[in-house]
Amino acid sequence: MEDRVFAKPQDRIVDFAFNSDVVDVFPDMIRRSVPGYELVIPMSGLMAARHMGVAGTAFDLGCSLGASSLALLAQCDSSKVRVVGVDSSPAMIAQAEQNISDPRVSFRCEDILTSDISGASVVMLNFVVQFLAPAHRLALLTRIAEQMDPSGLLILSEKVRNADPQLQTFYDTTHMAWKRANGYSELEVSQKRQALENVMQVETFETHAERLTKAGFKHVVQWFHCMNWVSFAASPTQVLCDASDDSGE
Repeated sequence: MEDRVFAKPQDRIVDFAFNSDVVDVFPDMIRRSVPGYELVIPMSGLMAARHMGVAGTAFDLGCSLGASSLALLAQCDSSKVRVVGVDSSPAMIAQAEQNISDPRVSFRCEDILTSDISGASVVMLNFVVQFLAPAHRLALLTRIAEQMDPSGLLILSEKVRNADPQLQTFYDTTHMAWKRANGYSELEVSQKRQALENVMQVETFETHAERLTKAGFKHVVQWFHCMNWVSFAASPTQVLCDASDDSGE
């Protein structure tokens, strides 16, 4: 379904929420709003599946409709793999359960700040932390590092801001042009920006990288960057390399 949530003039812009109106159009909304989304999600699934091998449990935190969960399952034939999607939005969880019938996946309607992820082989946090209060972000990542398998893999994808104002302006204007090229009107772009102002608090790349290290992830790499969007792979102990593929290409 096409995203038209902000297509009509609104007398009062309310804070953005992952409610039923957004759930209905979410795949279209995020595809047309996040540059690189259609690369980040499949690659997250590929990296997660390769890291897990034939057994293990992955947690898709802030799973929304389960796109990252589906991407992982698409890369893994093993019946011993388990994926747990966690989201605090009842509307998102209800739709995810309708969309995904694979017996290897289950869903929890819980706060990711307190959800138990003990023994996780992989944790995926794709475009989620930016919606959490900054004061809670370090505690979440620290708990993930402590509860997951020591050789586990964290995939963290986020919108970031640049410390250089001129570069940030370039990214912002390019992003707005990209959204217009994807069919959003000036009204839609403006109203959604206002709706997100108090909900999505974006930090610098350096802040995210430093927080991951402080949380207990000893190996952190950036594997994706497109304008204001980045993705990290991190592990508490594991050196992030794969000796199983020595092709070099």
